[in-house]
Amino acid sequence: MDKPSTRPSETLRINHGQPSPPLTPDFRGVDNNPMGIMNGTQGGDKTPSHVRNTRSQSPDSTVSSSSSTSSTNPSQPISTFTSTTYTTSQTLTSSPDPQLKDSIPTSASTRDPAQAFPRLSKPLELLRSSYDVVVIGSGYGGGVAASRMARAGETVCVLERGREKWPGEYPAKGIDAFKELHVSGVLTAPGPHFQQMVGKAVEGGDPGGMYHLVLGRGQSAVVGNGLGGTSLINANVFMEADKETLALKAWPPEIRENPSELDRYYQKVADVLEPQEYPADWPELPKAKLLKLQAQRLGMGHKFKKVRQTTRFVNGPNSCGVDMSPSTLSGQDVTGLNDGSKNTTLVTYIADAWNWGAEIFCECEVRYIEKDRNGEGYRVYFAWHGRNRGLFKANLHGDLMWVHAKKAVFLGAGAIASTEILLRSKAMGLEMSDRVGQNMSGNGDILAFGYNTDETANAIGREHPSPYNPVGPCITSVIDCREGNENPLDGFVIEEGTIPEALSLFFQAMLDFMPGKKEPKDETILEKTQAALARYGSWIMGPYFKNGAVARTQVYLVMSHDSNQAVLTLKDDKPVLEFLGVSRSHHIKKLHDILQQATQAVGGTLVHSPFHALLEQQITVHPIGGACMAGDNTGKTGVTNHVGQVFTGNGSETHDGLIVTDGSVIPTALGANPFATIAALAERSVEAYAVSKGLTISEKRNGILDLFGEPQHLPMRHQQQQNNSLGMVMSQDQDEEQSSLDIAHAVIRDARDLNASGFGFTEVMSGFVHHDTTGLSEDDRETYELAYRVAKSRCESARLFVSVQAFNTRDLVQHSQHRGLLTGTFVCPAIPGSPFMVQRGEFNLFILDDKAPGTRNLTYDFDMTGVDGRRLHFHGYKVVDSSVALAPSRFWRATSTLYVTISEHVPGMCADLDDEDAWRRGPVIAKGIMHVQPADFVSQINTMTPTGNNPLTRALSAASFLTYFTRKSLSLFLAPFTPLEYPAKIASGFINPTPPTRSVDVVASDGVTTRMHVWEPTHIPGDGSPSNIRNLFMVPGASVDHQIFALPTIPFNAVNYFTRAGYRVYITVHRISQLMRAGSDATTYDARHDLRACLAHIRSEQGPEPVYTIAHCMGSVALASGLLDGTIPARWLKGLTCSQVFMHPVWSPTNHGKLWSGSKLRMPFDKLYGLLAGSWFDCSTSEDEPSWVQRALNQLFRFYPQPRREMCRSAACHRTSFVFGRCWSHVNLNEATHRHVDRFFGGVNMRLMDLLMRMGGEGKVLGNPPLYETLVTSEKIAKLRGLPVMLFSGRENAVLSPEATERTYEALCQAFGDSGEYRRRVVPGYGHLDGWMGRNAWKDVYPFVREEVDRVTRGEEYRFEEPDDRFKAMVQGGELLY
Repeated sequence: MDKPSTRPSETLRINHGQPSPPLTPDFRGVDNNPMGIMNGTQGGDKTPSHVRNTRSQSPDSTVSSSSSTSSTNPSQPISTFTSTTYTTSQTLTSSPDPQLKDSIPTSASTRDPAQAFPRLSKPLELLRSSYDVVVIGSGYGGGVAASRMARAGETVCVLERGREKWPGEYPAKGIDAFKELHVSGVLTAPGPHFQQMVGKAVEGGDPGGMYHLVLGRGQSAVVGNGLGGTSLINANVFMEADKETLALKAWPPEIRENPSELDRYYQKVADVLEPQEYPADWPELPKAKLLKLQAQRLGMGHKFKKVRQTTRFVNGPNSCGVDMSPSTLSGQDVTGLNDGSKNTTLVTYIADAWNWGAEIFCECEVRYIEKDRNGEGYRVYFAWHGRNRGLFKANLHGDLMWVHAKKAVFLGAGAIASTEILLRSKAMGLEMSDRVGQNMSGNGDILAFGYNTDETANAIGREHPSPYNPVGPCITSVIDCREGNENPLDGFVIEEGTIPEALSLFFQAMLDFMPGKKEPKDETILEKTQAALARYGSWIMGPYFKNGAVARTQVYLVMSHDSNQAVLTLKDDKPVLEFLGVSRSHHIKKLHDILQQATQAVGGTLVHSPFHALLEQQITVHPIGGACMAGDNTGKTGVTNHVGQVFTGNGSETHDGLIVTDGSVIPTALGANPFATIAALAERSVEAYAVSKGLTISEKRNGILDLFGEPQHLPMRHQQQQNNSLGMVMSQDQDEEQSSLDIAHAVIRDARDLNASGFGFTEVMSGFVHHDTTGLSEDDRETYELAYRVAKSRCESARLFVSVQAFNTRDLVQHSQHRGLLTGTFVCPAIPGSPFMVQRGEFNLFILDDKAPGTRNLTYDFDMTGVDGRRLHFHGYKVVDSSVALAPSRFWRATSTLYVTISEHVPGMCADLDDEDAWRRGPVIAKGIMHVQPADFVSQINTMTPTGNNPLTRALSAASFLTYFTRKSLSLFLAPFTPLEYPAKIASGFINPTPPTRSVDVVASDGVTTRMHVWEPTHIPGDGSPSNIRNLFMVPGASVDHQIFALPTIPFNAVNYFTRAGYRVYITVHRISQLMRAGSDATTYDARHDLRACLAHIRSEQGPEPVYTIAHCMGSVALASGLLDGTIPARWLKGLTCSQVFMHPVWSPTNHGKLWSGSKLRMPFDKLYGLLAGSWFDCSTSEDEPSWVQRALNQLFRFYPQPRREMCRSAACHRTSFVFGRCWSHVNLNEATHRHVDRFFGGVNMRLMDLLMRMGGEGKVLGNPPLYETLVTSEKIAKLRGLPVMLFSGRENAVLSPEATERTYEALCQAFGDSGEYRRRVVPGYGHLDGWMGRNAWKDVYPFVREEVDRVTRGEEYRFEEPDDRFKAMVQGGELLY
């Protein structure tokens, strides 16, 4: 005989010259396939060029085949479904059907070469809020519903509890399989020794694992999780139910009176799944040969036959256009076939649904269903296990997500899961029959073993079987005893099976030590010796030893009829499966006797399953029932009618569009493998629904599916395009949802195209949020804390449970916005519509806060939808600033405290992701504070997961994220020691350039020329007459210029404010302003000449009318010098507002400390500095500063004593603070202002510094050295009689003490009496210059200054009216509410 090849199909070609007949119809579709499924190859691009070139490009680029996070395991075979290409000899003999023109796949050149396996499911970030149809589960029932509804043009969402895995990804070894095991249910054990365990709830393993062991009372069950459901791990046997069983009374009359009713639906299923018997020309399988021998020795030889199975024995495409491989006869069916030969629902119905536009989402455990509160369809609630959310056990099943099914929900989650969903739905208020959860069955399943027989069985699966010794598919033959029984319930089948390789190492130990074995009778000593040697051989040589006991063990799988009396209930919201008393004991005993006879007939020992031997219960892989079809089509006898529609109670009325399509509808054990019947009933139910709704299920053929590419049909987009062509416009909400989906699509697609790795984590925050539609507009800590206290007192609790995913770690780290996507839920019962669904929200990690220097925020921005359809906007931020420096507890509080604002949704508010103030546009309805609890933080750390195509990219992704996080954290935590920030060479953030209308040069009496800038009013009050314009003269302080009033880095500066109030604004740039440079020795006393010259110019230009004047700091001191010594006549001034100081400069405590230190050292700082660096101190600097003294000072100034919250890294800010004192509360500046301090400050000469220090020490205005004449005397103050004066100081002023204005106020009142012309104000929260340069000065400072100016210049009765301009719009839009 020729040496066989490694593939049985090739062996057939060599030995027999003719392979098994192909199952592939030709391209012209000459077949009987009711789906009209197109067959063809998938791997690579094997379509002939004349066909390939006819296909147009896919109209849409989706991300449904997003990059896999798995890599190919070298120990596993490369399946058809990996990205490896294959060749085929199939050719086209004629042009394809013209209808196929747009469905023939193009070249796979767009495929990501790094993607190992297809991904039909989408990330949950791409879930829409509503679909026409929601399908729960992806097994036979769910797969049928998804495929048919997608083909009917409905928008379909498939929710699957398990993960998506493809052949090549299924576990083969024991440890890998164990990781995929999920155990739940209750422990039960007979006997007094186990009573402590009885009734204990069990929950362990991976909830998304492929294998789910449900422990029950009386019987346990094994079901499959994953995209494809139990079809991934079943034995592929396609066996129709016998007519006698279908005629039992439990079935509805539509079926029991006409059992042949199901025949055409069986055929529809068969046309899709393509079942066939094990080919006669393939290698003979020892286990099938042994079963045939056993049947003959039992006198049942005539009942032995091969089964039809959905295993493929030829390569090429299946009925749905998915390329398949022939079986390698590995026997690994029950842990998942990695050879790509199994027609699971994944590669048939689900792949077809995907191709027709269904959107599939995995790791979604549906919990319950409710009627939509707006009366349209249903709302399906699910727990999302993705992003490691299961680590938050307290929140996973409490904070549920949901999706809206506008028309129908199809339950296809399996008998146990669908029944659980219905039970919980009933408990949550959905009306249905009281029979839900009853009449369940284990399908009479029995598992047993014929151990150490006289014949070889070779029933241990092997991932890489020898072609000389193939194992075969799990089941290939059966002893079918269903016919010829007086009572149909006595029918049964016995099938041979396999044990997967994952259990091979434990198998013999179980067989040898299991109690209750039935040893062969009348064995001779020789036979006993041979049996012992065989056992020892397996122990020593392993389970695959050809002559060992394990290799001679037959696996029995029996299906029969039980009493259908099992019950599923909910206890503490967990399902409890009770099969107590369900077995027909006499029938079970009979089956055990038959198995014993069959085993002893071949010299073996009968060993029962561990569940029977140890727990006195059976194990079923075919649980059915729980939502049974009613025998009389009413809720009195069942949960659903004959087409799976759920009854609304105990009558015949049903819920419209709530349909069960899985094994839970089957009202009686079938005595056969049930999936063919489940699928046939599902086809029947879905067809009935389609007919009732006037839907047409398309029979258009699929092309060859490129599972790595795009679907060939997109009904949702086609429908939208069709609606648009008919003039139908999407609603605003739909349009916004589509926009957000497009953005998320682009993010994920770009990451896939770049083969980028990602990073994600899940977070839970809880706290209190106060619902109040008034009085919560302010965005300051006091408002949040007030709302938090009120909410806490009223028990207005809130919880945010979100997952953050960055699909490209590089973008997260390097992009200025450091973005990730947010998905999850927000719960706050005090807000109507709660709970809320969070989809495609924006997360920013340590984003630079443009409104607070040196601050990095963690922000959470998203629209959210309530269960009542209400849309709100959530904005939250964590503030990490300099206050955390060297303080671990403060750092923890900062990174774990979220300040929350909930506002009404405004259309388009999230359209621009870079608009950080969009959230301010909606009316605020709630505020509060939420925190990350320490226990939740531990879970959060454990959820951190990198994604990538291989371990290296994942490791690099994790390293990149953690490096970025650590670097940013340490830059704030170790702020005093981090590198300095030097002035930027290129300006940025100048959002409000305010150029003057004109500028004039002004020459003082001493010949010094300065400049004055003029701004004409932008609005004239009243009737718009020019006579309503008033003149306003503004004087900046020392080392600054007009820009402190016309600041370009804030959106609303003082010049903007006063020009829109009807004032012509003049601002002087006097000789001690920013323009002063090294070599100048001008002082405040000298600058009085500039101010007189400016006022004289204004009078010459506008007439002799006195001018209202606003002066700041040393500009105010200069003005005081001129007024007090008579240089400036007081009658030239209409009134005066002095910022921070006027006649009595009093230094702040810090500046007093510097003055005191200088006196103690007997060398004032100005003298010391003059010795070291000259007479000029520049507030600006640079990284390449040439002077070593200046470089040393830059480093020394970082340790200048400051409150923790005022620490920063700006070298220019440090220098300014040292020479003048801290000129602002940092919290009041925005980032751009702080970053460009050097552009607004010049420097100071030591002569001026000497005068300033002396004045601050004496507390009054002085003349120039060396006389230092005192200008504040009673006689000089008398010159100010009749001049209205308002004084204001910042309470946090660190340059001049508020006492400075207090002394002046008292002096004026003492000199002239309390006539009401003198006013003083202390502004809380403000420092020195931030009263003019602060981002919120427009609402905190400017208004009361303007009110005083209006009072003096326009009269007591005047009331300012806001003009309708862009600033008013900005205020009303919330853009200025920082």
